[in-house]
Amino acid sequence: MVLLNFFHFFHYTYFFVTMQTTDLIDQPATMALAAFASSLTLDQIPAELVDSVKLHLLDGIGVALYGSQLPWTQHVAHIAMAEGCTPVATLLGDGRRTSALNAVLVNATAGHAFEMDDIHKNSVLHPNSLGVPVALALAEAHPGIGGVDVITALTAGTEIGVRVGNAATTALFLNGFHPQGTTGAFVSAAAAGRLLRLTPGQMQHTLGIAGSMGAGLMAAQEGAMVKRLHAGRAAQAGLQAALLAQQGFTGIENILEAGYGGFLSAFARTCKPERLLDGLGTDWEAGKVGYKMYPNVTSIHAALDAMKALMREYGLNASDIDRIEVGCGHMTYVHTAWPYEPKGVTAAQMNLFYGLAVMALRGSVSAGDYAQARIADPEIMDFISRIHPFEDEMIESRGAEARHAARLQVKTKSGQLLSHDVWARRGSPENPVIPEEVKEKFFANSSHLLNKTTAQELVRQVLILESLDSLEGIISLLKEERT
Repeated sequence: MVLLNFFHFFHYTYFFVTMQTTDLIDQPATMALAAFASSLTLDQIPAELVDSVKLHLLDGIGVALYGSQLPWTQHVAHIAMAEGCTPVATLLGDGRRTSALNAVLVNATAGHAFEMDDIHKNSVLHPNSLGVPVALALAEAHPGIGGVDVITALTAGTEIGVRVGNAATTALFLNGFHPQGTTGAFVSAAAAGRLLRLTPGQMQHTLGIAGSMGAGLMAAQEGAMVKRLHAGRAAQAGLQAALLAQQGFTGIENILEAGYGGFLSAFARTCKPERLLDGLGTDWEAGKVGYKMYPNVTSIHAALDAMKALMREYGLNASDIDRIEVGCGHMTYVHTAWPYEPKGVTAAQMNLFYGLAVMALRGSVSAGDYAQARIADPEIMDFISRIHPFEDEMIESRGAEARHAARLQVKTKSGQLLSHDVWARRGSPENPVIPEEVKEKFFANSSHLLNKTTAQELVRQVLILESLDSLEGIISLLKEERT
């Protein structure tokens, strides 16, 4: 027994020491990413990416305005305002002002409040609900921050954050962690650090602090309001990390590559650390962010596109349909194909059965379909029994790039078998929407708060962002009297 105990002690001590002293990769990746983020300038960013960043800023403002009126955001706003902080930054869709940290907490919660924020497929991140609130809060608190600063900061934040997510792979998600709340802290941290003009060393500590502060568990998707807060906490954590590093506070200097207790080794465990730096500065991950054109989880968008296409092509109604078979990849299956129960709006938005039933019954899917009063509609609950998802080997064999694909087959009551495959959902980089469609989405999301003239002027100013010496005009438009 003594010998056995000694063996166990030796084994675990050896394991602990080995993990402590061995990095995942030889390259100092955290340092390299920090140097990149802190030194990025507008002339290093491709022109088409600059245009994309501005559209994602507009989209981020719109989804936050819509989300600002939802109960979960208002709960967070109530807590933030009760603190009575020095008012330097505005709550979107509200007009009240609080500290930058509290404004970011509330506005990022609003940005992720209704599943309409943008999406980077491989990292499973929604960058605009993380970076935009930081940019707006700091630009209001520090009027010297101009449009060029915001473009470079949002680019840096997105580039760093999604690279961390790429390296973590979907393993982080499948281990039960919400990427938006965990990996998301790197988006806001790098954006905040760039806006505060931190040195490379300070930026390295910013990343090292932020990676210790993000949190979020995926069980929240089955009905809890707290899923929305994950984005708020991650955005706030990133800003707080930058402010602390600015004061000399230190973080984990090798947080990304550390073999024991590092971000990737702890959250993902099986990861691809080489993806942190591959193509940095030439292959822009920030340019691979798509838009959401349905207000629900991205993983079901291809199935919704396929269902809509079949209904239009064959003139189908729900009453014609006997059975729907949905082939999807493993992660989509795990993420969305769990038995639906109407536990709340979040559960409906994250569920494949609910979304497809709505599309089959109503021919479209919109924000109104996720009203609390509609998520237990008996007609939807009854139709769900006709939907049969499965893990599709053909999709899975194509790897991570096909993660959002769907292969749909509908059997009609007359015996027809109709099929439609969607390998790239509408709004993805592979199947993009045009800028006018992004603007229309913004107008729809902001229409309950901004009059048409204000909304149009806000669009105009965002699209000439690089020429603005400050964001005072944009922020004043966002503070105008509500419609």
